[in-house]
Amino acid sequence: MLKVLFMNTKKNYEFNRNSFPKVAVLLAAYNGMKWIKEQINSILYQKNVNIDIYISVDSSDDGTYEWCLNLAKNNNNINVLSYGIRYGGAGKNFFRLIKDVDFTNYDYISFADQDDIWMLDKLSHGIKQMKINKAKAYSANVIAFWEDGNEKIIDKSQPQRKLDYLFEGGGPGCTYIFSIESANLVKHYLTIFSELNDFYFHDWLFYAILRHNKFNWFIDSVPKMKYRQHMDNHVGANILIKSKLFRIRYVLSGKVFKYINLLIVFLKIKNIEVTSTKGIFMLAMKARHLRRRRVDQFFSFFALILYGIIHI
Repeated sequence: MLKVLFMNTKKNYEFNRNSFPKVAVLLAAYNGMKWIKEQINSILYQKNVNIDIYISVDSSDDGTYEWCLNLAKNNNNINVLSYGIRYGGAGKNFFRLIKDVDFTNYDYISFADQDDIWMLDKLSHGIKQMKINKAKAYSANVIAFWEDGNEKIIDKSQPQRKLDYLFEGGGPGCTYIFSIESANLVKHYLTIFSELNDFYFHDWLFYAILRHNKFNWFIDSVPKMKYRQHMDNHVGANILIKSKLFRIRYVLSGKVFKYINLLIVFLKIKNIEVTSTKGIFMLAMKARHLRRRRVDQFFSFFALILYGIIHI
């Protein structure tokens, strides 16, 4: 069944090549054979868009790279980047994709994980919403789902705050769609500032770069993809107690402030610093501007105060 789908896709791609927006889908993979076939199928059959898929495979041992190479041989719109480097996380893999893929012939850039399932109008719906809202970047809510059949909508579409990009991204990075102008600005930052390539949370970094540079970012309340939850998720849906406790420990460990400080330095954010008690406490006073959800604003305030007392 999968083989037939892939062969038909090549024909459909050629037929629609000049009819719809051109989208480069950047897919980061690592030991993905259990899920990647279903994900790529859902991407190849996107409606009313003309897509090319670029796949970067982190050094794997389950045949993911070889499978992707074979798939690319039979599909002109699938491209597999050179192989052999161990990135050690999705972030660096996506950074590699952004820096290495030529965006010249595309209208939009989209990001994809290896294990999700896209609804057939994920891209066309997102692009339509970008046009309606005059947005340069897009993200959306998702439907988290588990192997036992449970599903839950993950809501990230609360009203944006002035400085929310200092503490969170625009939602799951696999929902992101960028205009070429937006994608090229992110590429510029990653190319010029090598230190940013060590930023662990790529979706947070991209959101911060574009929001700080006044690019209009639209967060859609309508979910158009199923966001798979399993033991290999790096961060996950953040709705389980275990996940929330991990985040609390992570903030209090001080690691998150390393990334906040990187944003402050390289985005040249004025009148904010996190290297002194005074700076931490002053930032705590801005807590209502730091997160979109009210409960997260309260959490940010108390976490900043506690961190300032313990560590600085």
